[in-house]
Amino acid sequence: MTAAIILAAGRGARLGRYTSHLPKALVRVAGRSLIDWHLHCLANCGIERVVIVGGYRCRQLERPGVELIETPQWPDSGPMESLCAARPARLNSGFLVLYADSVHHCSNVRAVLDCPADIAVAGDRAWRDLWQQRHTAPLIDAETYRGDDGWLREIGAKPTSLDGIEAQFAGLLHFTPSGWSKAEQFAADSRPAPTDMTALLSGLLRAGQPIADVPIHGRWCEVDSADDLRLCRRRLHDTRRWTHDWRERPSVA
Repeated sequence: MTAAIILAAGRGARLGRYTSHLPKALVRVAGRSLIDWHLHCLANCGIERVVIVGGYRCRQLERPGVELIETPQWPDSGPMESLCAARPARLNSGFLVLYADSVHHCSNVRAVLDCPADIAVAGDRAWRDLWQQRHTAPLIDAETYRGDDGWLREIGAKPTSLDGIEAQFAGLLHFTPSGWSKAEQFAADSRPAPTDMTALLSGLLRAGQPIADVPIHGRWCEVDSADDLRLCRRRLHDTRRWTHDWRERPSVA
């Protein structure tokens, strides 16, 4: 059965006072912490084996039935080091990777799970609606993302215009055992080694590895800063529909 690895090592310094005594993944929005939103979604998708990779105030992330792994070098490491700390090769039915600060509706997770490719990546086609509310201009904090006929063609570069941006990486992807074996070998052979997920994916594309592009249309949100948190709370209180509301059932924010 497919497992899930949640990358939750970072402190979340851009959340300011909200993470002075908590890891980023325990910041609450819409009645739950980010990590509990993930666990709720994964349970609804039938994912029974969950590994959380923590760092800052790691022990606070303990949850019944969930494996918690601490990466002691978290201040100087990136998502790839956290992912490798989970020892993904032992998950012999494949696994999801989720960023702890990017919560998703179950439909997004199911779309990635349903893709048969060895590596499948969720790309948000409604990204501009979210980025325009998070930033003064859509190009701020955006990366290139281009797909073609269900396959990813480009990801992770710094864009100079909106032309190369069909979507944004949404902190959600899936590896089969074969897909991870290829990714792990590529990372081991690379100099310098990729430190984040889009660097890994772009390198794999250059090496000729097929990667599936799974279109999603909102229904997720990244909570990376205090402004992001305030945006989520404001929009989830609003009675108007929000494209990036990830909840199964609307509740009080």
